[in-house]
Amino acid sequence: MKLIRFGNLDQEKPGVQLENGKQIDISTFGEDYNESFFGGDGLERLEKWLQNNQDSCPEIPKGTRLGSPLVRPSKLVCVGLNYAKHAEEAGMTVPKEPVLFFKSTTAICGPYDDVVIPKNSEKSD
Repeated sequence: MKLIRFGNLDQEKPGVQLENGKQIDISTFGEDYNESFFGGDGLERLEKWLQNNQDSCPEIPKGTRLGSPLVRPSKLVCVGLNYAKHAEEAGMTVPKEPVLFFKSTTAICGPYDDVVIPKNSEKSD
């Protein structure tokens, strides 16, 4: 099972992609994939709920836009130079400790959405 969110930008609803590739709308589960869902027992409750409700969930039409798989979190912590090839590409040595940095949560988008390049950006990674 893969967690997905689908629908128009800023109107996404929670869904699930089953092992057979079928995508279903689980809006009636009553929760979205937010910090409290992941910080608690959301996955376990969803799995139990699906055991009883999966067959009554509507299928998501093919070609429907996929959004970010989670509701915008309060923070987005990233790891830089997290593998040797990336450090090599950047002309840097592999760090002894993780390089952590933050990104704006507005940078999160769906897998096929346009990536917005900041105005006057000279190098975007």
